[in-house]
Amino acid sequence: MFSDSTLKKIGCFAGGVVFGTAGVKLLSSKDAKKVYTNCTAAVLRAKDCVMKTVTTVQENAEDILAEAQQINEKRAQEEAMQVQEDDVQEDGASEQEENE
Repeated sequence: MFSDSTLKKIGCFAGGVVFGTAGVKLLSSKDAKKVYTNCTAAVLRAKDCVMKTVTTVQENAEDILAEAQQINEKRAQEEAMQVQEDDVQEDGASEQEENE
C-alpha cells in the first residue's frame, strides 16, 4: 500500500515531531533555565570586566594625548624663541656691516 520511500518520509516526520517536542520540553525545563541564567550572569561579569579595561585604556589614551600636546606646545615655543634669536643675530650682523 505505501512504498518504502513514503514510509521513510513518514517515519522521519514522526521522529522530528517527537524530538522537537522533547527538545522544547528540555529547553523550557527548570534545569535548562538555571543553565541559561548562569550563562547570562557569566556574560554580564565578562562585560563588566571588559568595560573596566576599556575605561582604563581610554583614560590612558587621554593622558597620552594631553602630554603629547604639551610637548608640541613646548617645542613650538622653543622654535619661536630660536627664530627670534636668529633674527636678532642677523639684525646685529647687518648693522655691524653697515657701520663698517
